[in-house]
Amino acid sequence: MRFVRFDDDRLGLLTDDGSGVVDLSDRLGIDARDPLREYIRGDYDASEYEDADPDHGVEDVHLGSPVKRPGKVIAAPLNYENHIEEALSDRDITTEEWFSIKDKGYFMKAPSSVVGPDDGIELPFNDRRTDHEVELAFVMGEDVKDVDADDAWEHIFGYTILLDISLRGDQDRSNRKSYDTFTVIGPCVATPDEVGDPQDLAMELRLNGETRQHENTSDMVYTCADVVQYASLGATLEAGDVVTTGTPEGVSSLADGDSIDAEVEGVGSMTVEVTERDVSFAEADVQKGGQD
Repeated sequence: MRFVRFDDDRLGLLTDDGSGVVDLSDRLGIDARDPLREYIRGDYDASEYEDADPDHGVEDVHLGSPVKRPGKVIAAPLNYENHIEEALSDRDITTEEWFSIKDKGYFMKAPSSVVGPDDGIELPFNDRRTDHEVELAFVMGEDVKDVDADDAWEHIFGYTILLDISLRGDQDRSNRKSYDTFTVIGPCVATPDEVGDPQDLAMELRLNGETRQHENTSDMVYTCADVVQYASLGATLEAGDVVTTGTPEGVSSLADGDSIDAEVEGVGSMTVEVTERDVSFAEADVQKGGQD
């Protein structure tokens, strides 16, 4: 099944061809601001509606992030060898030497940065480089802590596409990646039976029709399960949390009017439009209001 959140916080299933949406909210009696999180935590079963006729065309609804406001967005840094090489050769991407999740841990993205594909990306500043990063992400299906990698797979509810939009510079990583609209999730969350082997999925991002990123998830340094193991060390991953697994090479800057097409095999595809605010970061005047 491929779950979507659409219009006014309604839960739905995408049809097999991705052209229609089956409305689950009334059928399952779900009335919640974050209906997929309610579904995951509740005693619901949507499987009998997998083959139902669609209630809406996908072009006629507004697709939001499948999880509206995850409790946490956990991200693995530098998790593809070719992106590590790219990052080390471009000091706008990282000013540090190579490091991995084992060296410095994961980083967090603000839940307030989460949007869906139809919400679009808004670049916050017109004088700072901002890049796209396409990633395979997943949504936790249960609360877990200190889980082994071998057991991690059974706690994943489903997989999704995540665009980790990144302002380049020297600020803390979580700061640069947490501006509004900087975590685009969608178009759906696909259950494991739809996806097959999550470590063997083709992934592609096209910017204005030109392929910029194209990779297979088999090239991850740390697998989805490895990231769950590390992230759950001493900390509870909760049902509905989003975990994202890093981007491959090919990141590049975004500009006002750009259009992004992102696709992950077995999950789906989404188109995201880019706009820009007329605001200069350099002109921000933040003063010391406390003690000198």
